[in-house]
Amino acid sequence: MRKVLISALCVVTLAACAQQGQQGYAPPGEVGLNKTTGGALVGAGLGGLAGSQLGHGSGKLATTALGVVLGGLLGGSVGASLDRADQAALNQSTQNALESAPTNQPVQWRNPDNGHYGTVVPVRTYQPNPGQYCREFQQTVVIGGQSQQAYGTACRQPDGTWQMQQS
Repeated sequence: MRKVLISALCVVTLAACAQQGQQGYAPPGEVGLNKTTGGALVGAGLGGLAGSQLGHGSGKLATTALGVVLGGLLGGSVGASLDRADQAALNQSTQNALESAPTNQPVQWRNPDNGHYGTVVPVRTYQPNPGQYCREFQQTVVIGGQSQQAYGTACRQPDGTWQMQQS
C-alpha cells in the first residue's frame, strides 16, 4: 500500500510542479497555493483515492482515511522540498523530454544552488485521438540523497505545451 500511495502522490505533486500556474506553484503576480499546502492537498486526495481502491468491505473507510492522512503528510513534505529553481528546472526538463526526447532517453536537470537533481524519461508515445499525441513518462527527483520516482501521462496541446492528464 505504501508504494501505491507514494507513487500516486509523486505523480500529482511533481505534475503540479511541472505546470506553472497550477497547484503548488504560482508565478509572481498570480494567485496560487504554496507548494507545501498544494502538495498536501493533492497528496491527501490521491491518498484517499488509493485507499478507497485498496480497501474492501467494512475496512474500506479505514483504508481511505489512512490514505488521506498519509498522502497529505507525504505530499506536504515533497512539496516543501522543491524550491522555485527546482520547479523551473523540472518544468523545463519535462517539457523538453516530452517534446523531443526519444523513448527511454533521460533528460536531466540539476539545481546547482542546493544540489537537487533528477531526470525525466519518456517511456511511451501514443495517439488517443487522430492528431493528438500523448506520452507516458517517469520522473526521478533526488533531494538530500533521497530518490523519489513518479509516473505520469501528458498530452500535447495545440499551443505546443504538454498538459498533465488526470488518471
